[in-house]
Amino acid sequence: MIAAGCDVGSLTTKAVILNNTRLLGHALIGSSFNPEKSAAEVMEKALAAAHLTMDDIGFCVGTGYGRERIGFVKKTISEISCHAKGAHFLQPSMRTIIDIGGQDCKAIRLDEKGEIVKFMTNDKCASGTGRFLEVMAKLLGLELEELGRISGQTTQPINLAATCTVWAQAEVIMHLNDGMSKADLAAGINEAMAARIAILARSVGIEKDVCMTGGVAKNTGVIQAMEKQLGIPMRRLRVDPQMMGALGAAVFARERMGGR
Repeated sequence: MIAAGCDVGSLTTKAVILNNTRLLGHALIGSSFNPEKSAAEVMEKALAAAHLTMDDIGFCVGTGYGRERIGFVKKTISEISCHAKGAHFLQPSMRTIIDIGGQDCKAIRLDEKGEIVKFMTNDKCASGTGRFLEVMAKLLGLELEELGRISGQTTQPINLAATCTVWAQAEVIMHLNDGMSKADLAAGINEAMAARIAILARSVGIEKDVCMTGGVAKNTGVIQAMEKQLGIPMRRLRVDPQMMGALGAAVFARERMGGR
């Protein structure tokens, strides 16, 4: 009953190897321009971590933007369904999932069975995506992973008036030139991100428990700002939130093999 899931996203590619409820191995790499190559590379790493070969995999499901280009999967499923499946698999009480990827953001509401009741996607503007944080971190001369940590040192978060990434860049540059601290700017950037995402999340109807998936879920500043915006705590998942799509794909694969 060994199943696998492969998630080829716009910025990262992930793979998970699952045996019933036990995670045997997983891997994450940066996505290349060639989805087939990225998928093959990440699956090789995940299999190596699990001490298995592809011949040991009974069923594999693909998801993400590049899912139709994965040569070794037997079925493809949307990333919305896979993130919902992965989060509900880890925490059956989960009802609202906010997935922030590199180029889009999704809000998903589930029922008690884990079925999707409603979802909304923002893929028209970069301001609610991981790309927005990448641009802002570069402006501040920080690594992306530092935005959450440094924002905790703020004394007075800046209020970014612009909602567009391009105009927000100009605003941040202006504040930097005025001597504004990086901590205050980082906190303002995270709060601006959370405010945009909260609008999308409310559109599906927030129900507890709530969690975030995707790479941005590793940013503690955005998590804390989201909790403030929504007025409810966010559940932390026991698996890397960036792996959620691949995990959900592996759970779907296990179900196709007859696993409960």
